[in-house]
Amino acid sequence: MTIQFRPNTTQTHRGPTAVRRRRIQEGRPFPLGATWDGIGVNFALFSANATKVELCLFDAAGENEIERIELPEYTNEIYHGYLRDVRPGQIYGYRVYGPYEPDAGHRFNPNKLLIDPYAKQLIGEVKWDHALFGYTIGHDDGDLSFDERDSAAFVPKCRVVDPAFTWGDERRPNVFWDRTIFYETHVKGYTMRHPAVEERDRGKFAGLMTSEVIDYIRSLGVTSVELMPIHAFVDDSYLVDKGLRNYWGYNSIGFFAPDPRYLASNSIAEFKELVSAFHHARLEVILDVVYNHTAEGNELGPTISFKGIDNATYYRLLPDQKRYYINDTGTGNTVNTSHPRVMQLVTDSLRYWASEMRVDGFRFDLATILAREPTGFSEESSFLHATMQDPVLSEVKLIAEPWDCGPGGYQVGRFPPGWAEWNDGYRDTIRSFWRGDDGMIPAVASKFSASADLFDARGRKPWASVNFITAHDGFTLHDLVSYNDKHNEANGEDNRDGHSHNLSYNYGVEGPTDDQEMVETRFRQLRNFFATLLFSRGTPMILAGDEFARTQGGNNNAYAQDNEIGWVDWNITPESRELAEFVQKLIILRQSLAMLRRGTFLHGTFDEELGVKDVAWLKPEGKEFVDGDWADAEAKCFGVLLDGRAQETGIRRPGTDATMLIVMNAHFDVVNFTLPEAPGGKRWRCVIDTNLPIREELAPFDFGTEYMVTGRSFLVFMLEPDDTAESEDARRSFAHVSEAFARSAGDRLRV
Repeated sequence: MTIQFRPNTTQTHRGPTAVRRRRIQEGRPFPLGATWDGIGVNFALFSANATKVELCLFDAAGENEIERIELPEYTNEIYHGYLRDVRPGQIYGYRVYGPYEPDAGHRFNPNKLLIDPYAKQLIGEVKWDHALFGYTIGHDDGDLSFDERDSAAFVPKCRVVDPAFTWGDERRPNVFWDRTIFYETHVKGYTMRHPAVEERDRGKFAGLMTSEVIDYIRSLGVTSVELMPIHAFVDDSYLVDKGLRNYWGYNSIGFFAPDPRYLASNSIAEFKELVSAFHHARLEVILDVVYNHTAEGNELGPTISFKGIDNATYYRLLPDQKRYYINDTGTGNTVNTSHPRVMQLVTDSLRYWASEMRVDGFRFDLATILAREPTGFSEESSFLHATMQDPVLSEVKLIAEPWDCGPGGYQVGRFPPGWAEWNDGYRDTIRSFWRGDDGMIPAVASKFSASADLFDARGRKPWASVNFITAHDGFTLHDLVSYNDKHNEANGEDNRDGHSHNLSYNYGVEGPTDDQEMVETRFRQLRNFFATLLFSRGTPMILAGDEFARTQGGNNNAYAQDNEIGWVDWNITPESRELAEFVQKLIILRQSLAMLRRGTFLHGTFDEELGVKDVAWLKPEGKEFVDGDWADAEAKCFGVLLDGRAQETGIRRPGTDATMLIVMNAHFDVVNFTLPEAPGGKRWRCVIDTNLPIREELAPFDFGTEYMVTGRSFLVFMLEPDDTAESEDARRSFAHVSEAFARSAGDRLRV
């Protein structure tokens, strides 16, 4: 079906300025978007298949369209024009003309006001109405029909911005990868119930930069705050109909504009102020970004931006049925990053946030999508090439969620050097082990060593494995040890949504309990999870609020819960505060233990020249595992001996780090563990015992001692060096850890 256009004579313009004419100049095809140069504004919009583009100007409230101006020039598939009398603050949108031919992939409809893909700020939100759709809902021809209703009243508008901002003495923290600890959180969820945040700032960037909030995050010891999506996004119509919202924000419609709901000041400078405040606190800002799909959905979705600008270019369509969309994302559409202009859109967006907004890195939702070519995922994709060679993007942190819903979508370990990746195998393995599942020790040994089988190639380092036990998607850590099953009834889908493979355990009661023994078991398990996470090689990621046992009441898919279920509760109990202080202690120790941050993977091979193994895996009797021991499915207690004399870097010389012994016992009962003798030391000192979380001193234990390891507990011992001259470096390392232990006992969280 092909529609030929005629001027829209039904459009009503209100106000005396509707017929006012402005002087339009040719302008330039670059940069794309609306660019204020101090005199006027250049407008540039890419479309390979459009026949005409009209710039629509609105009044200050964005309610009345006051003028339409045809962009006069078309250069290299870019429509452009320049208006000298337009200033920052001007509200605008586009109407794009061209064939309405869904079977050929074209869905142009100038009755639909469109968001500029390069808009730096949006005002308003999508108001669901049939006018938003390019076709007439209910028509016998479905999406092949053509709708003539004007959508301007129901779509967000774009605003021209002035990018000027005084950064002062702000500097990027530039946290080394080996010291990075991610802290994943949500702008609104983290601030809505915080007692120190002013009511007007709750749920906003302004709330997140409240001094008490920043002080708490900094005192916890994490280095990099990963914000869930802040790009402009849309609340799905089916959620709005149920009185819910797309709380998480994985439904982007603008890749340059922060979502208006997070701006207390109605100015994008508010986000820059947030970044500046975090940087002054030596905290990095990482953005969770969604470039794999947009909120326009499939052929039955609305026409809000890309679909009406150039559907056949922006989206991957079925090659032999261009009416329909390739849906490797599970959301209805897939952004076509194989096209150079679409790739430019993504990389321009990333550079904008890294340069203009000064963020420190990006976590890419369903990153496999971005590296897909028509033949499937490829390490040689244009997206991966573009990011790695770009002088701006190659200097920031790049983190992949390395999977999608398409064929061959699971690609953990396949991203190129320079990238870090979420390691869901770590999550599942550690959950299974502490739940008490049989036969988990070999897998735990692998994941504890930064998954060398996946990442030890092409010069990649252990930090490439982003280790996590919980994230926004799934149970909180508290709920992981409190519920056997998901409880998503509040989502309105009869508890059918969310995954059921949680690898969780409630220890006897589903949900809250007054049984103090059970409560203590649960909190000990929380300590076990945190200790495992923070003492594993790799880059740890903590879900915000887990450190003080935040709950979602068993909801493991709170994507639509913009309420007390999804928001962090800052009414912290004494037990929860003790847990948070224990996590703070673990972080202090991790940052002090160079052994945990080494840039080498653990393989357990004997170094003939140095006469040492980097790691030895021990049975409870203090002897090394032999081949048959790894196959013992009932073994649930083991030790990890990390020898500080092992080679630290590529330079062939003995290491000088403190030697460590880590013991993990997933049995429900006590196991006697014999503390082994270690060269260069005279005794062991206990640093961590999750059964005794509060220790005032490094308790000494002689070699050969049978330590009673409490059921379900995690222990860390440091080797106290002997008095030989050769141990001078080891003594300094041990002293450094001792000082860190003392400091961790004295530091208190600012909460």
